[in-house]
Amino acid sequence: QVQLVESGGGSVQAGGSLRLSCAASGYRYNTYCMGWFRQSPGKERERVGVIYSVGGRTEYADSVKGRFTVSQGNAKNTLYLQMNSLKPEDTAMYYCAAGPCGLGLLEKFGYWGQGTQVTVSS
Repeated sequence: QVQLVESGGGSVQAGGSLRLSCAASGYRYNTYCMGWFRQSPGKERERVGVIYSVGGRTEYADSVKGRFTVSQGNAKNTLYLQMNSLKPEDTAMYYCAAGPCGLGLLEKFGYWGQGTQVTVSS
Protein backbone atom coordinates (compact mmCIF):
# COMPACT_ATOMS: atom_id res chain seq x y z
CA GLN A 1 0.00 0.00 0.00
CA VAL A 2 1.42 3.36 -1.05
CA GLN A 3 1.47 6.05 1.58
CA LEU A 4 2.59 9.64 1.29
CA VAL A 5 2.71 11.81 4.39
CA GLU A 6 3.49 15.52 4.21
CA SER A 7 4.86 17.62 7.04
CA GLY A 8 6.51 20.97 7.62
CA GLY A 9 3.69 23.35 6.84
CA GLY A 10 2.90 26.32 9.00
CA SER A 11 2.59 30.06 9.13
CA VAL A 12 5.35 32.42 8.10
CA GLN A 13 5.73 36.07 7.22
CA ALA A 14 6.35 37.19 3.68
CA GLY A 15 10.00 36.83 2.75
CA GLY A 16 10.45 33.87 5.06
CA SER A 17 11.24 30.24 4.33
CA LEU A 18 9.73 26.84 4.98
CA ARG A 19 10.76 23.32 4.09
CA LEU A 20 8.11 20.72 3.42
CA SER A 21 8.78 17.00 3.61
CA CYS A 22 6.93 14.06 2.16
CA ALA A 23 7.65 10.56 3.43
CA ALA A 24 6.78 7.93 0.86
CA SER A 25 6.40 4.22 1.44
CA GLY A 26 5.20 1.27 -0.57
CA TYR A 27 5.97 2.76 -3.98
CA ARG A 28 7.92 0.14 -5.88
CA TYR A 29 8.33 1.46 -9.41
CA ASN A 30 11.84 2.18 -10.58
CA THR A 31 10.90 4.99 -12.93
CA TYR A 32 8.56 7.59 -11.54
CA CYS A 33 8.08 11.20 -10.71
CA MET A 34 7.41 12.83 -7.41
CA GLY A 35 6.03 16.28 -7.16
CA TRP A 36 4.46 19.03 -5.12
CA PHE A 37 1.11 20.57 -5.91
CA ARG A 38 -0.87 23.27 -4.19
CA GLN A 39 -4.43 24.43 -4.06
CA SER A 40 -6.10 27.34 -2.33
CA PRO A 41 -9.85 27.92 -1.98
CA GLY A 42 -11.49 28.92 -5.24
CA LYS A 43 -8.40 28.19 -7.31
CA GLU A 44 -7.39 25.29 -9.49
CA ARG A 45 -4.72 22.90 -8.33
CA GLU A 46 -1.28 24.02 -9.46
CA ARG A 47 1.72 21.85 -10.13
CA VAL A 48 4.52 23.50 -8.15
CA GLY A 49 7.53 21.32 -8.88
CA VAL A 50 8.37 17.81 -10.02
CA ILE A 51 11.47 15.64 -9.86
CA TYR A 52 12.20 12.66 -12.08
CA SER A 53 13.52 9.59 -10.29
CA VAL A 54 15.87 8.81 -13.16
CA GLY A 55 18.37 11.57 -13.70
CA GLY A 56 16.95 13.90 -11.08
CA ARG A 57 15.61 16.43 -13.56
CA THR A 58 13.32 19.04 -12.00
CA GLU A 59 10.55 21.19 -13.41
CA TYR A 60 8.89 24.17 -11.77
CA ALA A 61 5.90 26.38 -12.22
CA ASP A 62 6.85 29.84 -13.42
CA SER A 63 5.33 31.29 -10.26
CA VAL A 64 7.94 29.61 -8.05
CA LYS A 65 11.04 29.41 -10.23
CA GLY A 66 14.09 30.71 -8.45
CA ARG A 67 12.36 30.55 -5.05
CA PHE A 68 11.38 26.91 -4.57
CA THR A 69 13.54 23.80 -4.85
CA VAL A 70 12.35 20.20 -5.08
CA SER A 71 14.74 17.49 -3.96
CA GLN A 72 14.81 13.90 -2.76
CA GLY A 73 16.61 12.26 0.10
CA ASN A 74 19.40 9.80 -0.60
CA ALA A 75 17.05 6.83 -0.35
CA LYS A 76 14.61 8.63 -2.64
CA ASN A 77 11.72 7.82 -0.33
CA THR A 78 11.55 11.37 1.00
CA LEU A 79 10.60 14.38 -1.07
CA TYR A 80 11.39 17.92 -0.01
CA LEU A 81 10.21 21.34 -1.04
CA GLN A 82 12.43 24.19 0.07
CA MET A 83 10.46 27.41 -0.18
CA ASN A 84 12.29 30.72 0.08
CA SER A 85 11.17 34.32 -0.37
CA LEU A 86 7.62 33.29 0.36
CA LYS A 87 4.78 35.54 -0.76
CA PRO A 88 1.19 35.77 0.47
CA GLU A 89 0.07 34.27 -2.84
CA ASP A 90 1.96 31.08 -1.92
CA THR A 91 -0.66 30.44 0.75
CA ALA A 92 -2.28 27.10 -0.04
CA MET A 93 -2.62 23.49 0.92
CA TYR A 94 0.43 21.69 -0.41
CA TYR A 95 0.24 18.08 -1.52
CA CYS A 96 2.89 15.63 -2.61
CA ALA A 97 2.29 12.99 -5.23
CA ALA A 98 4.16 10.02 -6.69
CA GLY A 99 3.40 8.34 -9.96
CA PRO A 100 4.10 8.17 -13.65
CA CYS A 101 5.88 10.98 -15.42
CA GLY A 102 4.50 12.62 -18.51
CA LEU A 103 2.13 15.48 -19.11
CA GLY A 104 -0.82 15.14 -16.80
CA LEU A 105 -0.06 11.57 -15.81
CA LEU A 106 1.11 12.33 -12.30
CA GLU A 107 -2.02 14.33 -11.62
CA LYS A 108 -4.31 11.69 -13.07
CA PHE A 109 -2.71 8.45 -11.94
CA GLY A 110 -0.47 9.39 -9.04
CA TYR A 111 -0.76 8.59 -5.36
CA TRP A 112 -1.42 11.57 -3.13
CA GLY A 113 -0.80 12.63 0.42
CA GLN A 114 -3.28 14.40 2.66
CA GLY A 115 -1.64 17.78 2.38
CA THR A 116 -0.02 20.32 4.67
CA GLN A 117 -1.15 23.93 5.01
CA VAL A 118 1.18 26.82 4.27
CA THR A 119 0.07 30.32 5.23
CA VAL A 120 2.12 33.39 4.35
CA SER A 121 1.16 36.68 5.92
CA SER A 122 2.10 40.11 4.59
